[in-house]
Amino acid sequence: MIEAVDRHQPARRMALYGGACALAAGFALHAMWRVLPWERLALSLLLALVAAGAAWPLRRFARWSWASSLALAWSLALLWFAGPPAVIATLALLAAAAAIGLGWLAVGTPGRLPLATVIGLATLAGLGGWIITWPVHHAWAWWPLVLALVAWRWRALRAEAGVAAAGWRAAVAKTPGWAALAVMLLGLASTACWLPTMQADDLRYHLGLPSQLLMSGAYRPDPAHQVWAFAPWAGDALQGFAAVLAGGHARGGLNAGWLALAAASLWTAGAGVGAHTSERWACVALFASLPPLVWMAAGMQTELPATAVLLALAALVVLPESAAGPSRLYPGAILFGALMALKGMHVLTALPLLGYAAWHHRHALPWRRVPVALLLVAAIGGASYLQSWWQTGNPVLPLFNGVFESSYFPAVDYRDPRWHAGFGPGLPWRITFDTDRYVEALDGGFGFVLVGLAGAWLVALLSAPSRALTLALTAALLLSLAPLQYARYAYPALALLPLALLPHARRRFGVRHFRWMVLGLCLLNLAFQANASWLHHSAALKRTLRAAGDPVPVEARYVPELVLLREIPAGDDGVVLATDPERGYVAGLGGRGRVVFEHDPGLQAARAVAEADATGTEWLRLFAANDVRWLLVSPAQAGPALGAALQRGATRVDGLGEVELWRVAGREHAR
Repeated sequence: MIEAVDRHQPARRMALYGGACALAAGFALHAMWRVLPWERLALSLLLALVAAGAAWPLRRFARWSWASSLALAWSLALLWFAGPPAVIATLALLAAAAAIGLGWLAVGTPGRLPLATVIGLATLAGLGGWIITWPVHHAWAWWPLVLALVAWRWRALRAEAGVAAAGWRAAVAKTPGWAALAVMLLGLASTACWLPTMQADDLRYHLGLPSQLLMSGAYRPDPAHQVWAFAPWAGDALQGFAAVLAGGHARGGLNAGWLALAAASLWTAGAGVGAHTSERWACVALFASLPPLVWMAAGMQTELPATAVLLALAALVVLPESAAGPSRLYPGAILFGALMALKGMHVLTALPLLGYAAWHHRHALPWRRVPVALLLVAAIGGASYLQSWWQTGNPVLPLFNGVFESSYFPAVDYRDPRWHAGFGPGLPWRITFDTDRYVEALDGGFGFVLVGLAGAWLVALLSAPSRALTLALTAALLLSLAPLQYARYAYPALALLPLALLPHARRRFGVRHFRWMVLGLCLLNLAFQANASWLHHSAALKRTLRAAGDPVPVEARYVPELVLLREIPAGDDGVVLATDPERGYVAGLGGRGRVVFEHDPGLQAARAVAEADATGTEWLRLFAANDVRWLLVSPAQAGPALGAALQRGATRVDGLGEVELWRVAGREHAR
């Protein structure tokens, strides 16, 4: 196909290469080569080579496309490293979600299967949140429900799977090189799903809900000991449902599902804005190369599901009336409610997109249905907020507690002073090259899209057909950073940007310039991918490969607490206290873990009192008052007071790395 010549191409190319020159200047001024993780880049390239080698027989003898062959190779690797139970449970949950979501979308809607799956997951998470505290979350309840949903919609599921498979083959056949690149980069991003769950917030909080579902079939929020217990829990609820189906934690499998759904939704959104097939694959490739994606896929924070939901919402918004029909209001309300159920900040990110939708579809909006849509938003998004308000007096505990004055947290507004570096026109530059000021990452860990594609952004902004959408997606990014300059909250909005920058780029800049722009930026993002967090900058992936997927050797190196906790006798239900404020990694105990930092203000204050008593008596009183039977101790961080208490009233059981497990003396233990 011959591309139409655009007489403005020379000027647009100058803008495009202006962004590239700015990127080169920033790279030199900040000496970015000093923080480039060369060893981790080499491992990524080696894994890409191994994946290509594994895919080659299918390509050579079965005549499969490179994209399909690579997709199978990466899927088999996920099955091995994440584990068959996690992958099977995820596939079952996704099938059930698709069965729910198909009814909300008209037959023939582009990307109907992945969009329906996201809508179904949003429904399960939102409605399941209302009964998350009921003792019904057992495998004997969830498996019949899942199988019944799949059986109910089996014909529709089979038909849509056939449509999706045919669409995949057609899309790959049109631009096989771009398809292979996108799949390869998605596969490299999926390696984060192979890692054990080791990120700090997961071990301090997010594992709590899934662990309680596994242990007792119900979530028992306890704001006295976990001030975030009623924080929006949709993401953790879905992790819990997958865990119940798998009979164990299934983070790797579910996160891989979110990755695939996000990519498919972005592809569909590209169709909605009229992108060429190669441009749609380029959007997916650029998204897959973003360094924050591997951080999201390795943990349980809300940003990964929020990215998939936000991209699905964007796809619904940009699809033309002839493709989506008039029925998008209700599924859009479900997706918006899901963002609310994941985190209030994601609602703020989505508002510009809703504003664009209201303007773009102003002549087709069914205003009479809006009240029902608002009820859907409340039903899907309101569970945690209402229950938090009922139980604690603060619907967003511990946020805005200066207003609500809940007794479970000091009557002040929760604030993290680390992430108020300032909001201004230089923020895109600083967040690119001085990333560690804005998130727990290394420089370059946010990726290079904001600077490298600044010229493409300007061209999209000045082009009338794309101006409104570009403004909306830019506003989404800015709003996610305006209240506080914490880059993690901007990750979902960052994933939206390819939708503004790459469609119609072939015509605007020329095919060759478009190709090198995307390839260069994807490679640069990949080079700095490991800088997204300490976990990827470490040798964790290499150790996971050496251990052939066994998490114990990897955990022993990075979070020895997880290994030591397995030494507590089965059936012992005593409280375990993590005495190091920096290492409160006990959420996986399902409510038995206690910490001495701000997640538990009462124990944080009690620790301060105990540390002031050099005899250790106050520490012993703390143990007795909280029925503490087991202790996790970091000897290098333990003060004299804790040391005295250990000598007087505890016995060392074992040690690993920089952590020790102690048993409090003089107490009976269940065996």
